[in-house]
Amino acid sequence: MTEEASVANQPKAGTVAWQDLTVQDGERLRDFYAAVVGWRPEPVEMGGYADFNVVAPSTGEPAAGVCFARGANAGLPPQWLIYATVDDLDASLKACVDSGGVVVDGPRGMGEQRFAVIRDPAGAHMGLIGPKA
Repeated sequence: MTEEASVANQPKAGTVAWQDLTVQDGERLRDFYAAVVGWRPEPVEMGGYADFNVVAPSTGEPAAGVCFARGANAGLPPQWLIYATVDDLDASLKACVDSGGVVVDGPRGMGEQRFAVIRDPAGAHMGLIGPKA
């Protein structure tokens, strides 16, 4: 893939880049969503255990993640969490706090990106993901 194509395929700021669920029993929920939605799980090695990308049967593309609430993810809420793309994660986290929100987790690295989980003033959680600084 060319660099231009790679950049063109990156999620744009303000769009939902990913969604996942972090729970105590990832295998049970993996199987639940395989039966209910038809998602095919693919293990993602996490160092001693595996989380799962779930693949849409219609496209063969990853649709979401089902993760264990272990290690760094132990404090994440057990809910479907969307991750919005931002251009500047640090600026977005400052704006969150300045606007009455709370940074619940992170920021932390993930490949070429960093992410964090916030809670808005109404109590709803959302992930933010942006490029490494």
